[in-house]
Amino acid sequence: MLKLAGYLKPYIGIVIISLALLFTQAMCDLNLPNFMADIVNTGIQRMGVETLAPARMDGEAMALLLDVSPDENDKVIASSYTKSETETRIYILREDADIPALERAVTLAAQTLHVLSGNASETDAQALLSADVSDSARVQAALSEAEFTPDSVREQNAAALTRAVFVRAGGDADRAQMHFIYKSGGVMLLVSLLGVAAAIGVGFFSSRVSSAVARDLRRDLFKKVESFSNAEFDKFSTASLITRTTNDITQIQLVTTMAMRIMIYAPIMGIGGVVMVLSRSVSMTWTIVLSVGVLIAMIIVIFFIAMPKFKIIQKLIDKLNLVARENLTGVTVMRAFGSEEFEHARFDRANTELMKTSLFINRVMVFMMPMMMLIMNLTMLLVLWAGAGRINAGELMVGDVMAFLQYAMHIIMSFFIISVMFIMVPRASVAGDRVYEVLKEEPSIKDKSETESIREDMRGTVEFDHVSFKYGDAGQNVLSDITFTARPGRTTAIIGATGSGKTTLLNLIMRFYDATEGTVRVGGVDVRELSQSELRRDIGYVPQKGLLFSGTIESNLKYADENASKEDIERAIEVAQAAEFVYKKEGGILSPVAQGGSNVSGGQRQRLSIARAILRKASVYIFDDSFSALDFKTDARLRARLKSHVKDATVIIVAQRISTIMDADEILVLDEGRIVGAGRHEELMSSCGVYREIAASQLGMEAV
Repeated sequence: MLKLAGYLKPYIGIVIISLALLFTQAMCDLNLPNFMADIVNTGIQRMGVETLAPARMDGEAMALLLDVSPDENDKVIASSYTKSETETRIYILREDADIPALERAVTLAAQTLHVLSGNASETDAQALLSADVSDSARVQAALSEAEFTPDSVREQNAAALTRAVFVRAGGDADRAQMHFIYKSGGVMLLVSLLGVAAAIGVGFFSSRVSSAVARDLRRDLFKKVESFSNAEFDKFSTASLITRTTNDITQIQLVTTMAMRIMIYAPIMGIGGVVMVLSRSVSMTWTIVLSVGVLIAMIIVIFFIAMPKFKIIQKLIDKLNLVARENLTGVTVMRAFGSEEFEHARFDRANTELMKTSLFINRVMVFMMPMMMLIMNLTMLLVLWAGAGRINAGELMVGDVMAFLQYAMHIIMSFFIISVMFIMVPRASVAGDRVYEVLKEEPSIKDKSETESIREDMRGTVEFDHVSFKYGDAGQNVLSDITFTARPGRTTAIIGATGSGKTTLLNLIMRFYDATEGTVRVGGVDVRELSQSELRRDIGYVPQKGLLFSGTIESNLKYADENASKEDIERAIEVAQAAEFVYKKEGGILSPVAQGGSNVSGGQRQRLSIARAILRKASVYIFDDSFSALDFKTDARLRARLKSHVKDATVIIVAQRISTIMDADEILVLDEGRIVGAGRHEELMSSCGVYREIAASQLGMEAV
């Protein structure tokens, strides 16, 4: 996957924006439990008292606080208030007051009054204000007890006292409480909406980036495959290339989306959750450590169980695609030989093997979800049990436990998401390696930085100068010491037994392969010195198998020349003897052609392929056994028209039938990769034993 990271470079700006939005979403999600805790702790338990320092109090309350406070706290309280200029015996909180010090003083005083009032209910604020402070010894004992009381208990009593003091001084406590709840709830709603907007933005941008990366990968992969020579196609099967272009890139696209949306989000939430948990209660972190430890152990076990399967599943998809493709393209042969049951069994084996591997992985994933839910539920129970004890001991407030519980869920979910990514990323990594393997493959045939041009005085001339060729690391040559020249205005035919190297020889002219030894020249220039586009632009090629593309007859013919006029197309159809069936179709040249030309016969495919080559108006025409599906009458008419139409071009014909090449200007006889005879038909009949054997097998002994 990292080898393909360069494909993110054009979209780095969008990625950065997505990361910023992702961080914003995480911060919003991490702060929501804090707002909830504030609403519960302050808005409900503290009855809306935001600060434990009363904003205003009457003289009696002031005197009461001073009576139960140590000397240092007396000074803090007295210096923090000033008399109201408009209201008698009302004290107003000074703007320059030391609020933290004042809150500590008020909290201690409130707890002292709570002890003096006989531990009155937290909500019975009037009891605190009515406490008897006349006995200094009793006050001192209550103060000593208050100093050792947990902070959360003291703060709760201080909130009740502050609220009572505020009410007695003429304030509206209920209104202040609702104001705090509405304000906190409004902020919480805005933060939630911001988080939702950020999540939508991340989803939008991640989808755009992953789709664009997948598009670029498919484009480059297809472009790379188009540049491959036959040698590269021998290395990568068609089924494998299809899988890499579709399934593998889809895996990369999916993980790219997940990475931008979840893979980065999960660690932020996990780390942020830990920080928030530590800020709430260090004493309860053991519950998180225990849960995460169990979860990590489960992830490690699953990782080592599932990982080997992910490494082979893509190869199994390749295998299934190969079998399916062979069955679909060879369905006619399969039916003709009655091998449906055999092919069904063959497909079923590949399909079952893939199914078993997929089922194994899916079962592992299915096992993860209930285990994950079990861990989450047990963690909830553990946190509530531990939190209840802390609340009972006065060490935590209810809102803190609720926030802790949510952070615990965030942390566990983050680890769960990370575990899922650990399983998805290896499969995508395998897919990425397979795609990169194709992208990094250098075509064995490529243009030089500086190329030559075909010589006009030699245009159409094809020369083989002591050419030999072998496939890859094969020890034996397919062609050996081939030397001949095909000239404009002449027809050169090549004949030989199956496997003698006829098609390979033509592939060297087209430069689908490069000669191992010797030189192939077209237009007086070594084909390796020409650009492939110029070389093939000067050649009209009809392959051994007439291949048509989905579209129309016209679109197939225009593969040769997209600017061809209607008259040129009609002339090519007439020369190729295709008019008799083309114009009988309802749409004429606009009649549809199915994929591979499956809706026309073999002979019709060959004639349309020949018409396509003729439309090229090339200097060299190559026919690789392109008349084999034609009857003798159509074959004769086509060759007669072809001879007059391309009389100034070089024509090279590979054929199995003697009747197709009898009128050729020169016939080359190949046997086991060597030219064993060259000349006209009559000459070869008297001088070449291999040719005589072929003629005898086709024309009968009397022709010999």
